[in-house]
Amino acid sequence: MIKVSMTLLGDEIMQALEKNMTGVFNENRIVDQIRALGIDMIKKAGSGHPGIVLGAAPIIYTIYAHHLRFDPKHPNFFNRDRFVLSGGHGSALLYATLAMAGYDLELEDLEAFRQLGSKTPGHPEYGKTPGVEMTTGPLGQGFASAVGMAIAEKHTEALFKEKKSDLIHYQIYCLCGDGDLMEGVSYEAASLAGTLKLNNLIVLYDSNHVCLDGDTISTFNDDINKRFEAMGWEVQSIGDDIDAINKAIAKAKLSEKPNLIEVKTTIGKYAKDAGKNTIHGRKLDDEDVTLIKQSMNMRDIPFTITNEALNDFQGIIETRNGSLYVDYLNQVEQLNEEAKKLLEELTNDHKKIDLLALDYEPSEEAQESVRLASSKMLNSYAKSSELIIGGSADLASSTLTYLHDMGDFSSSNYEGRNIIFGVREFASAAIANGLALSGYRPFVSTYLSFSDYMRPAIRLSALMNLPVVYIFTHDSITVGMDGPTHQPVEQLVGLRAMPNLSVFRPADSNEVIGTFRSVYESNMPSAIVLSRNTLPIIETTSVPLVQKGAYIIREEERKLDGIIIATGEEVSLALEVSKTLMEKGYDLRVVSMPNIGLFLKQESEYQEEILPAGTRKFVIERSSSYSWYRFVYNDQSLFTVDQFGESAPSKDLDEKYGFTKEIISLKIEQQLK
Repeated sequence: MIKVSMTLLGDEIMQALEKNMTGVFNENRIVDQIRALGIDMIKKAGSGHPGIVLGAAPIIYTIYAHHLRFDPKHPNFFNRDRFVLSGGHGSALLYATLAMAGYDLELEDLEAFRQLGSKTPGHPEYGKTPGVEMTTGPLGQGFASAVGMAIAEKHTEALFKEKKSDLIHYQIYCLCGDGDLMEGVSYEAASLAGTLKLNNLIVLYDSNHVCLDGDTISTFNDDINKRFEAMGWEVQSIGDDIDAINKAIAKAKLSEKPNLIEVKTTIGKYAKDAGKNTIHGRKLDDEDVTLIKQSMNMRDIPFTITNEALNDFQGIIETRNGSLYVDYLNQVEQLNEEAKKLLEELTNDHKKIDLLALDYEPSEEAQESVRLASSKMLNSYAKSSELIIGGSADLASSTLTYLHDMGDFSSSNYEGRNIIFGVREFASAAIANGLALSGYRPFVSTYLSFSDYMRPAIRLSALMNLPVVYIFTHDSITVGMDGPTHQPVEQLVGLRAMPNLSVFRPADSNEVIGTFRSVYESNMPSAIVLSRNTLPIIETTSVPLVQKGAYIIREEERKLDGIIIATGEEVSLALEVSKTLMEKGYDLRVVSMPNIGLFLKQESEYQEEILPAGTRKFVIERSSSYSWYRFVYNDQSLFTVDQFGESAPSKDLDEKYGFTKEIISLKIEQQLK
C-alpha cells in the first residue's frame, strides 16, 4: 500500500487549502494523478499503451471511488464487487488505480512495470497483482468472462437464498473498448447475458472510435447502442465527466437488464496525438510527458503522488466501504451450517471433490459408449458437489453432458445448474472461466473438432490455472459419414501441447471412472476426450492407474518383443493386434496411455518400468503423429493420421487409413523380423 508523506508542491498547497475550506474533493485532480502514474510507468518501461490510460481514467476512477464494493486490505473477500479490465492493454491504468486505492502495491512495483518477476506485468495476470480479478489481454474474453461472473453471482445468490440466507449480492463491472466489441466472443456472451437478464452486469464502453491501425470508421460502423438494445440490454450514452459516469452507473444499478454505458472519450487525452491511433500503443517521449503533465497542471516529477490525491481517493473509498468486510464477517457468523458449508467450498482454493456415492452400473454386455459412461460420472459428481455447473454448445443430447434433475439456468430459475449456452463455443469456455473465478468447478462440452472455437479461452484457463473441465466427444475419423469437417485430426495434439492442461483420452468405462476421479481430485484445467462409439469394457483396464497417465494392460508372456502404446478407442485395437502377432510368435506388451502429461510427470523408475529403454515401441492412435515422437524410433512405428479424413462409413475409413488389426499387425511384424 502506497503511503505518501511529502511536502505538497506549489499550486497543490492552494488546492489543499481550498478543499479544507470548502470540504469538496477535487476529483479531477485524483483522475489526473492516476493518469500521471500510468504514463510514468509506460515511460520508464519504454513500452505500454498510454492511449487508454489518458482517455479512460475518469471511468475507472468513478467505478472505484463511488461504486465498487471492495476492501483493499482483504482483496479476495467473497462478497466483493468484481471489476474486469477487458482491454488488458490498459494495465498501467489499472495498476495506478489499485495502488492509489490502497491495495498492496508500492511505488517500486509501479516502477517495475513490465519487468521480469514484477507484480505489474504487461497485461493483468490473475494471482500476480492484488485486485486483478482475471488475466486479460486477448480482446473480448474479459467481457465474456464477466458474463460468467454475473451468472455465478446469480446462481450463488439463489443457492444461498434457498438456504435461507441473503448473504450474497455483488455487482460485476467491466471496462471494454472498441476492440473488445469487434471480437465475436463478446457478442456471443452479450446475447446470452441479455437472454438471461443479468442485471448485475454493468459494462462501461470506452468509446473513442480508434483502434491500433486507424479510425474505426473503416472497420466498425455498427450502431452499438441499437445492437445491445436488440440483445436485451439497457443502454446509455454519455460524456466522460465524472458526474455523468456516476449518475449513469447509479441508474444502471436499478435496471432489470444487463447494462451497457457508452462513455465517449478521447484516446490519449492531453497528448500531442490525442484522438489518433498513433497514441494507442507507443511509448511517450520526454517532451510529450512534460506537455501532458503541464496540461494537467502538474510538475513532471516521475512517480510523484501527492498526499491530497492519495488521501482523498482512499477517504472516499473508506467512507463507502470502511465497514464492508467486518459486516460481511458478522453475516457469515449468522449463517446456518448448510450455508456455511457451501461458502467454505466456494472459497477453498484447492477444490478437491470427493465422490460421495458412485451412481454407476456397468453394462451387462461388457461394452459401453465412453460418452455414456462420462455422463454417469458427471452426474454422480454433480450430486456430490454443488460446485459443478455447466453445459454444452447446443450438443448436450449428443455429448451427454446434461445434469439430470438439476434444472436449467434461466432468468426465471437462477438455481438451475444446466447452462443452455446455445451454439456459442467460444463464449461458453470464456464464461466457464468466469464461473471458475467465482468459486465453481464448471464444465463445458462440444465435439473435439470444434474445440478450436474454444481454444483461446482454454488457454486462459491454463494460464490462470482454473479448474474448468472440457468434455470433448466425437474424437476421431470414426465419426464417419459426417466427413472431415467433423473428424478431428490435429486437435488432440494441440490440446496436449498447451502448458498446464491435463488431457485425458480414456479407453473404456473403467478409464472414464479413473479420469473423472483424477480430474476432481486436482485443481487444474482438464480436457476429457471421448469416442462416441460403443467400446468393450476391458478386463485389464485400471481405475486407479489412470492417475499415473499410462500403465500395462497386457503383459508379455515370454520374451518382450516390443510395446504397443495406444489411447482411447485404439486400445481395444491394440489388444487385437497383439493377439494376432502372438499367434505369429511375437510377444508384445500393450500399454494404455490415457494421459501423456501425467505419465511424463511420474518418477523415471516408473516410466522405465512401463516403457523400458531399448525396447521397440509402436503407437496406435487415430490422430496426429506429433504427440508421439518422444516414444518411437521412426515414422514406421506410428499408426496415426496426418491428413484430413473423408465422408464415409467408419469401417471404410479404417481400411483406407490402415486401422485394422490385419494391416497393423503385418506392418509391425515386418519391422520386428
